[in-house]
Amino acid sequence: MVSVLYTLERSFMRKTYQAIDRRVDAESAYLPIIPEAAGCCPEIPEVGHGGYDADVLDDAVREVDPDVVIRNHRYRRGQYAFDREYPLVHVRHGASIGRNEVENTVEPVMQEVVDAALAPGERWAERYREALPDRTRVTVVGIPEADDLVTADAPRQRRVLYAPTNHKYGGGCYLNTAERILDLFAETEYELLFRPHPVDRIEEPTRSLTEQCRERIDGLPNVRFDDRETPGPAMRESDVLLSDYSGIVAEWLHADRPLVQFTDIASEENEVPEIGYTTTAGRLDLDAVDELYEQGYPPAIEDRLSRALDELGIPMDGRAAERTAREVMACTR
Repeated sequence: MVSVLYTLERSFMRKTYQAIDRRVDAESAYLPIIPEAAGCCPEIPEVGHGGYDADVLDDAVREVDPDVVIRNHRYRRGQYAFDREYPLVHVRHGASIGRNEVENTVEPVMQEVVDAALAPGERWAERYREALPDRTRVTVVGIPEADDLVTADAPRQRRVLYAPTNHKYGGGCYLNTAERILDLFAETEYELLFRPHPVDRIEEPTRSLTEQCRERIDGLPNVRFDDRETPGPAMRESDVLLSDYSGIVAEWLHADRPLVQFTDIASEENEVPEIGYTTTAGRLDLDAVDELYEQGYPPAIEDRLSRALDELGIPMDGRAAERTAREVMACTR
């Protein structure tokens, strides 16, 4: 009998569920809710069904009859009956900062159905408490998929990870920085892991750019296109992260390694919260990267980072998955 049912939209979102499920002491399964997610997570049993219409998926959930349903996405908000028929726990996929991500969780449609909102940090929890009804349990759990970074040693291999947030849904810096980053690191002593967001590999206007960059990377011996669907391995292998306000930034903070944040994002509505070393792609040079790699942040940025960590309030003790699993199991009783 399945007690915990994860609903999965994009295949790359499985990383959150995988981290949690290792700590869940109950039978579990996942329900793919778009075709892309089918067959993507062999670590967790998959619930088969006959199609992807909302009523078909509602029937699939009723057939399983779980004790609790987990969401880490906002797909078809308000269209599923199972959101209202079963205890619903919301966990985040990606703790993005500066992108109005909290509002997507607390909008009226989700307010009506979320029984427990598990927050990455106090920053998110405060907003949940303000907007969600009193009956919704709000708990700070951390970021389960980042637990492994807490104890991971820096590789010290002069390896840089470029991983901006997606353009279509996040308005990240990818369109404005990708080619410049290849220009900067091509044929240098650094190894560059080039990692566009999975959505930017399959949807325009960034798919064409990704294909062009991939072709160029084939001729660059020190640049590797990181095709792995989840970013955990690339983060553990890297010494410096180049990003913007992607959720990968919140994960990277667990590693205590230098962060370069590009401020030339595509969206004019949001600003990149300054946490690490901030610049534009056009102004970044190898001397700055060298200094970050060799010496870390200067004192002023260290102070800014400390203030940012206090504001985010993310517990970084390597036990986020354990806390999340405990909160999930509490909803099954």
